[in-house]
Amino acid sequence: MRNIGKRSNKVKNVIIEHINNNLKEYIIVLLIFLIGVVFGVIFVNKANTEQINEISSYITNFINQLKDNASIDKSELLKSSLISNLLLAILLWFVGSTVIGMPIVHGIVAYRGFCIGYTISSAISSLGVGSGIIFSLTSIFFQNIIFIPCILALAVSGIKLYKSIVKDKRKENIKIEITRHTIFCLLMLILLEISALIETYISTNLLQSCIKYIN
Repeated sequence: MRNIGKRSNKVKNVIIEHINNNLKEYIIVLLIFLIGVVFGVIFVNKANTEQINEISSYITNFINQLKDNASIDKSELLKSSLISNLLLAILLWFVGSTVIGMPIVHGIVAYRGFCIGYTISSAISSLGVGSGIIFSLTSIFFQNIIFIPCILALAVSGIKLYKSIVKDKRKENIKIEITRHTIFCLLMLILLEISALIETYISTNLLQSCIKYIN
């Protein structure tokens, strides 16, 4: 137990040190993410009647299917989530490894924020505040506890690599920094795949359990 406690404290200290050393970059990507969330909310609020009806119809049909005990193919959902997160991590690793990739990294972060804002706003708009919040909490909250920090961390790693290469263009330094960036991305990929497991086996079960409280 003591060894586990020491290891957890060590990991905690490493994470805190990493964030403190890159605090400016984390603030920047967090702001970009939040801007994406705001745009997602605005997009739904500014949607025309036809678009709102399509969104409401999709969410309502999905909920009704769950209420009718329609089964969710968890193996297919897991496969889809694992592949999606893998491709996202590879994309962020690749564009983060190039000098011209920073705008793309920022765009990906903003897009993920947009998706979160869009989903929550759509649920609340279609189901009302109470049911919309329940739907959002059960369907997307828990996996995003891991998913969002990982995306932000991958973006920061790319920014850090970019700054390091601009500062020191020696081949030795570039190789070292790309290796560090790659190892960091692999660690984040593991966490992203864990978030896929949470989405499949925790969020899905929780949503099915709470679906009766959604009107």
